[in-house]
Amino acid sequence: MLETQKLTESQLDLAAQLLKEGQLVAFPTETVYGLGARIFDPAAIASIFTAKGRPADNPLIAHVRSLEEVHEIAQEIPKRFYQLAEEFFPGPLTIVLRRHPRVPPIVSAGLDSIALRMPDHPIAERLITLVGEPIVAPSANLSGKPSPTEAAHVLEDLSGKIGAVIDGGKTDLGIESTVISLLEPIPRLLRPGTISKEAIEETLGIKVAEGVKGQGAIVSPGMKYRHYSPKAQISLFTAQDVFEQELFASEDKRRMVLLPPMTDLPMPGNCARFFLTAEDLYRKLRLADQEGFQEILVYCDPSTRENAALMNRLTQAAGS
Repeated sequence: MLETQKLTESQLDLAAQLLKEGQLVAFPTETVYGLGARIFDPAAIASIFTAKGRPADNPLIAHVRSLEEVHEIAQEIPKRFYQLAEEFFPGPLTIVLRRHPRVPPIVSAGLDSIALRMPDHPIAERLITLVGEPIVAPSANLSGKPSPTEAAHVLEDLSGKIGAVIDGGKTDLGIESTVISLLEPIPRLLRPGTISKEAIEETLGIKVAEGVKGQGAIVSPGMKYRHYSPKAQISLFTAQDVFEQELFASEDKRRMVLLPPMTDLPMPGNCARFFLTAEDLYRKLRLADQEGFQEILVYCDPSTRENAALMNRLTQAAGS
């Protein structure tokens, strides 16, 4: 078993050296913590799948620091990519392009596509610069569990399995990037995030498609497998009267209750109230396991349901 080092921002040189030696290093981005390996090191990339218990057909996202690096790993780059990059890079937008032949196929689960983004976080940007090549990085958690938004979450899941984690504090956004594919004539939104479908359409000047086309291979993370799930069962409610009825229907289980901010509802003694935000969703789901809650009840009011990214994560976490 490895001894996983907990590094600070002042130790990025050491983190870069570990990556160059083929070890895995978790690092913060503006979305969640990523588990990184050098993009041209297929053996290290394979160890990402092993450490996370990640299915081999679930592609990874490459993190770049410049448009020059995009040209090193992608080809047949359309004009729409540059429109999106100018508006949203660096930031929480992942774009799926054609993979350059020099990139190991394991990055994209053997497909000829590649998902890439430019993170908006000083630690991530400096780490990629020090390594000297793009870093592939899924979320730094065990596959299926809530994504990590602080270093302690990474250690909870992966201590002894990776070389190091860089502690950059709590992440700002708390959920993964928006993913859009430019592989087809009409761009396709594959995963909602903090950059909205409407913002992308305004930038491109066209309507974009949504969801997975057909039943083919997945070209982006977050499209096939159950994600973000704690041990506790999650139930989502959209009608307040049904939700309130359920609150008092059972008193033999410890329940976490997630409510929209500033919502005040009566609570039975076996329920603990927490406010629901995208930034703190994964922290609350992990807390549910740490505190031994058996059920999580979530009231999704109209404003919550308008948040496509938050509803996507809640739906997947609930397995519905």
